[in-house]
Amino acid sequence: MLTSPSNALHSTPHFWPIRRSRLLLRSRNFPRFHSGGGNFCSLSLLSARSGPSRFRIRALAGPEASEDGGLAFPNHVSVKIPFGNREILVETGLMGRQASSAVTVTDGETIVYTSVCLADVPSEPSDFLPLYVHYQERFSAVGRTSGGFFKREGRTKDHEVLICRLIDRPLRPTMPKGFYNETQILSWVLSYDGLHAPDALAVTSAGIAVALSEVPNSKAVAGVRVGLIGGEFIVNPTVKEMEESQLDLFLAGTDSAILTIEGYSNFLPEEMLVKAVKVGQDAVQATCTAIEALAKKHGKAKMVDAIRLPPPELYNHVKELAGEELSKALQIKSKIARRKAITSLEEKVLTILTEKGYVIDEAAFGTTEAQPELLEDEDEDEEVVPEGEVDQGDVHIRPIPRKPIPLLFSEVDVKLVFKEVSSKLLRRRIVEGGKRSDGRTPDGIRPINSRCGLLPRAHGSSLFTRGETQALAVVTLGDKQMAQRIDNLEGSDEYKRFYLQYTFPPSSVGEVGRIGAPGRREIGHGTLAERALETILPGDDDFPYTIRVESTILESNGSSSMASVCGGCLALQDAGVPVKCSVAGIAMGMVWDTEEFGGDGSPLILSDITGAEDASGDMDFKVAGNEDGVTAFQMDIKVGGITLDIMEKALIQAKAGRRHILAEMAKCSPPPMLSLSKYAPLIHIMKVHPSKVYSLIGSGGKKVKSIIEESGVEAIDMQDDGTVKIMANDIASLERAKAIISGLTMVPAVGDIYRNCEIKSMAPYGAFVEIAPGREGLCHVSELSAEWLAKPEDAYNIGDRIDVKLIEVNEKGQLRLSVRALLPESESDKDSQKQPPTGGDSTKSSPRKYVNPSLKDRAATTGASGDELVWKKKDVGRASGGDKPMKSNSSGNEEDRGSLVNGEATIS
Repeated sequence: MLTSPSNALHSTPHFWPIRRSRLLLRSRNFPRFHSGGGNFCSLSLLSARSGPSRFRIRALAGPEASEDGGLAFPNHVSVKIPFGNREILVETGLMGRQASSAVTVTDGETIVYTSVCLADVPSEPSDFLPLYVHYQERFSAVGRTSGGFFKREGRTKDHEVLICRLIDRPLRPTMPKGFYNETQILSWVLSYDGLHAPDALAVTSAGIAVALSEVPNSKAVAGVRVGLIGGEFIVNPTVKEMEESQLDLFLAGTDSAILTIEGYSNFLPEEMLVKAVKVGQDAVQATCTAIEALAKKHGKAKMVDAIRLPPPELYNHVKELAGEELSKALQIKSKIARRKAITSLEEKVLTILTEKGYVIDEAAFGTTEAQPELLEDEDEDEEVVPEGEVDQGDVHIRPIPRKPIPLLFSEVDVKLVFKEVSSKLLRRRIVEGGKRSDGRTPDGIRPINSRCGLLPRAHGSSLFTRGETQALAVVTLGDKQMAQRIDNLEGSDEYKRFYLQYTFPPSSVGEVGRIGAPGRREIGHGTLAERALETILPGDDDFPYTIRVESTILESNGSSSMASVCGGCLALQDAGVPVKCSVAGIAMGMVWDTEEFGGDGSPLILSDITGAEDASGDMDFKVAGNEDGVTAFQMDIKVGGITLDIMEKALIQAKAGRRHILAEMAKCSPPPMLSLSKYAPLIHIMKVHPSKVYSLIGSGGKKVKSIIEESGVEAIDMQDDGTVKIMANDIASLERAKAIISGLTMVPAVGDIYRNCEIKSMAPYGAFVEIAPGREGLCHVSELSAEWLAKPEDAYNIGDRIDVKLIEVNEKGQLRLSVRALLPESESDKDSQKQPPTGGDSTKSSPRKYVNPSLKDRAATTGASGDELVWKKKDVGRASGGDKPMKSNSSGNEEDRGSLVNGEATIS
């Protein structure tokens, strides 16, 4: 049962689901019930039973029963809160009642369930909050079943990992230091309508669940999405509206500050981005205000008594032992040398404070205390006692000063304090001295070196080095089969033609570690760099390749994801990808409270931060783009939040840094090739009539497989609209495939002439002649020669090459060819022409002429004879020069086919 806010802060909340209900059953003759396979009977069964045996039921703890005998939910709360330009329904107390808190949030028909649970016993203290987030999109939410053999959801997908990070990053800064109880947040999409995206809803749902739970967070958190559609900013647009948006901004924060932003845009200017953040912040404030009111009324008491902090005096002890040496170590420019010096000093401090013990100076205890005087007998004569001694009868005892007791501290507390002291000393050096560990000013950029073409067999490669951060980017080009398939709730197979994979091996920081599947950090960094580069890529029509970029971090000292952006851009250019422009990325940091370190109190923005400045600073703001605008951005905050003014200042400073980095990238030596590698595959696009696609594929794909095998190409991809993509490793195989496909999809017309065609097979009634690769027609035995033939073998053999003319196309599409139509007139015909018979119809004895009917009309207009037009007409070979399908033309109009057949082709 949810406790009321009037309860004491440390009181234990009493809610029935955690405790088993205890029933007192009193009856003279207690009946024995048997339920189906179980040992327990339901309350409804007991209450419904009648008879002479009467008994009473008294529930000491448990749910109330409704009037109809069903189970009631007295703690069920349902309320609507603002969510951008609409309201969402929040329910709690109905589902997941044994969790610390559980809520369902409904937007349209999209429902997200989120629960929060805490461990009863705190874990070992560390510098990282034990917060675990798991987000899952269940296929049952859209009435589908997961693919695969087991038919159930398995490993977390990449886009689910990204949403886990969206949930985690804004919640972590609101958690207090010293809270070590493991906290788990589970978020499931139970229903999805395809219209309202679940990601921002999941972040808000997690913020509500944490606010209602016992987790001692400081502020309620909510998240929204902002799109730019038609020049207007829209809060939480629908999935369909986002297809037209120029901006995809996710923002999370509290009612007073911004905690995180992430997204990408199409070179959006910094001024427009700040306006979008302002619109999103206003929406978040309204939602957080409603969440705070809900938590105040129905939330549980916070576990503030579980917060455990190191002893306050430990900070002074660490400063006294290591302050001066630590300040010198932080000034070492080399990361490895600085890390070794700091680690050695930390071990020294740990040995003193955890093993030997810290001894406080005697001055801290005041004057030396002596043993108290002992009483002496009054009867004894007074004896002169030397100064500084105490008389105790016959025994003289010298006063011994009390030995200070060494102070011992836990190893975890010492490490936590040592890290915090190091962080403060680093900040003080930056604020007071105006210099960072490597000697740069706050807006300084580390030295940059870049080179391309390191890997001769790769399609494109680059090595980008900025200070002690180095990224090796490699580009691989391929066809659609290399595309990355995405299985999501949309219901349709989605393929990514561009993806960037980020790898962060332990050797990049000089450590030994486990190598395995990419972690959440690697997936997040890779996606950020991918979004930064995606905007500059050409369209599929202009560059029909699938593009894969591998970014391997060889050295890391901060801002490795932005190094992946710079290196990836150079590698794309080296691979010959016609990018729209160059882009670069930079990571910005911040020192929030400068007044503590002698500053004026205003936050200090740092450009191109290192790893130490990231760990010890208060902000990590990554921005990618060019001189005109921003393509991708991501901000994480380690304090209670920042304001719009600080963000605007960071964006302006980041723009100046990007301009400097782009200028350094232009000095790349050796420069990018800007052309396709000779090892890259060749892709040719053809357009055929959509009705011909099936004939190219064949039954079970047999035809397209035979084309691939015969031509030697790598792959052939066909689409329903008639687009055919051929991928080959050499031009010869590509041309062969083009010729075969052109022949199979050509639309022959009566009167077309085909030269040097091969006889593929013989039959008693004629010969089958291949007029184009994969396309054959029948030349009847009567059409093989001007003279009479008993069988085709009397004149030709299989493999002979002949010239034929198409004289008929029947209703089945079968072709009838003729050799005789192209032969000179026979001697008998000549004799008959010289000696015409007397009388009779002269037309019956006129010589036969094989003239295209459409040419007769042209002969009448040009004054040329039909025979002249037959030989002036373009002979048609295989359609190797045209990528467009031939259009059927029953009249054989030459003008309609002129653009489809390029000149006279010879079949070799």
